[in-house]
Amino acid sequence: MIKQILISDPTLRDGNHACAHQLSVEQIAIYAAAADKAGVPIVEVGHGNGLGASSLQVGLCKETDKDMLETARKHLTKSKLGIHVIPGFATIKKDLVKAIDIGVDVIRIASHCTEADITQRHLGYVRERGKEAYGVLMMSHMASASVLVEEAQKMELYGAEGIIIMDSAGAYLPSDVQEKITALVNGLKVPVGFHAHNNLGMAVANSITAIESGAKILDGTARGFGAGAGNAQLEVLVAVLEKMGYITGIDLYKMLDASDLAENKIMSSVPIIKSESIVSGLSGVFSGFAKHVTRISSEYEVDPRDVYSELGKRKIVGGQEDIIIEVVMDLIKNRK
Repeated sequence: MIKQILISDPTLRDGNHACAHQLSVEQIAIYAAAADKAGVPIVEVGHGNGLGASSLQVGLCKETDKDMLETARKHLTKSKLGIHVIPGFATIKKDLVKAIDIGVDVIRIASHCTEADITQRHLGYVRERGKEAYGVLMMSHMASASVLVEEAQKMELYGAEGIIIMDSAGAYLPSDVQEKITALVNGLKVPVGFHAHNNLGMAVANSITAIESGAKILDGTARGFGAGAGNAQLEVLVAVLEKMGYITGIDLYKMLDASDLAENKIMSSVPIIKSESIVSGLSGVFSGFAKHVTRISSEYEVDPRDVYSELGKRKIVGGQEDIIIEVVMDLIKNRK
């Protein structure tokens, strides 16, 4: 029995979170070419929050969606070009039509884990255009296994050819992954995938648990380049999968070269698990908040760990970055 795992690499999308969305077209070209040479099946590109997300609220991108996607398209000859799309940030007419016309191959339509309804039109349009369409449930730790299955079934009905759940806060332990992936595999006809973050140091272990529970799709980034404490480290994931007898189609040595290149050419620093990353994971806070929390906490001299704890209590999710300053003001008021 062939054990095939599909790998999607969001180094040039989730990694944009880690550098405040300042990846340049030159850096995108360098890594896209290296990932293509390594045989990475899907290379995801764009603003950290996806297509059309560049804004004052979540962060202005250095490059336009058009420039990023056209650059990546030129340098991906074997690898497919993927994008992350959150309805609301991205519209069909303004953003999705143009992205598909540029030559995007794989489109992931994402929503908060309990709001799959908002993906119906976008998923339908992607299928109409004949592109690969996946549904993504973000912040999946905030919903029970049964609710995730219900939401995923909606996406399947809308035309999703696979469903990926994201541990957007790096909050999962392997037992959580096993429970939810197993429920999804049993409740869906399409393949299931997992996107890990490393706030509690569990990203690779959780990814392996996901495939042992029936997942067929995994995400990983070079050196773990991504929001907060980073993602599952792709070169490690490929090596472990190879040792376990799984086939990814990725050349390990060339992937190691691509990761070295990423560290030297596109990363200001390699992600590590900092004290506040741990509190963020324990509190279940979106990893993409890291830069915002660090900046605002420093400006107002508030302990960022307290900010993460309060954001977790309020169940704040991506797109609600404006609440961070409100939380900081409340902490200052309570301190006084």
